Amino acid sequence: MSGTRLNKYIASSGLCSRRKADELIENGSVMVNGKIITEFGYLVKDKDKVFVDKKLIHPIKHEYYRFYKPAGYITTCDDEKGRKTIYDILPENLSGLKPVGRLDKDSTGLLILTNDGDLINSLTHPSIKVPKVYMVTVNSEVKRSELEQMANGIEIEKGKIAYADIQVLEIDNKHTEMQITLYQGMNRQIRKMFEYFGYEVRVLKRIQHATLNLDGLKRGEFKPIKPAQIKELKNFLNRISND
Repeated sequence: MSGTRLNKYIASSGLCSRRKADELIENGSVMVNGKIITEFGYLVKDKDKVFVDKKLIHPIKHEYYRFYKPAGYITTCDDEKGRKTIYDILPENLSGLKPVGRLDKDSTGLLILTNDGDLINSLTHPSIKVPKVYMVTVNSEVKRSELEQMANGIEIEKGKIAYADIQVLEIDNKHTEMQITLYQGMNRQIRKMFEYFGYEVRVLKRIQHATLNLDGLKRGEFKPIKPAQIKELKNFLNRISND
């Protein structure tokens, strides 16, 4: 029998990832043609109507963009405090895309924007150690012993151990410039790690997320990600998720 697996159909609507779709199916939130379906392997046909929490959904075309976030904008759709968000500078046709992870207001660099729920889940799920690379400058000379502690892990919040791979690029008594790779997704992780030792982060720019980087992008600019790049990205994620 031909058709699309129900969890894949739900994920292709941009509503959520396949894992979340499985939860929705299991708890009885999904109906096909007026009937509650709890079978993960149910195949959706072209003429079927699928409802999630009584709302009709439709598959959408997946879109993928790289965006070079400038400083001064937060990474969210709406802000109750009235602060500027990335959607204030992105065009209307990208307003339905979600950022993969976040960069705080003062940070710059690469954001992946997409409506592909499965990809978002793969890039952000804590069980998959996806590398994110940053250029970071702090306001003083960082001690070697402190770099070693950050590599081994420090407690930035109660019960939260953060670690990072750090390569020093330039150092003197007034600043330290580094390339830092994270495999975790903690809020303001780099800033908190350096605050732990009393340093102030002056520059924080994400230059790479998994296989994608800032090449060819100017600050505030966005470009669609090529199909070959998406294929490479998904292959990379499949590989590291099975390691």
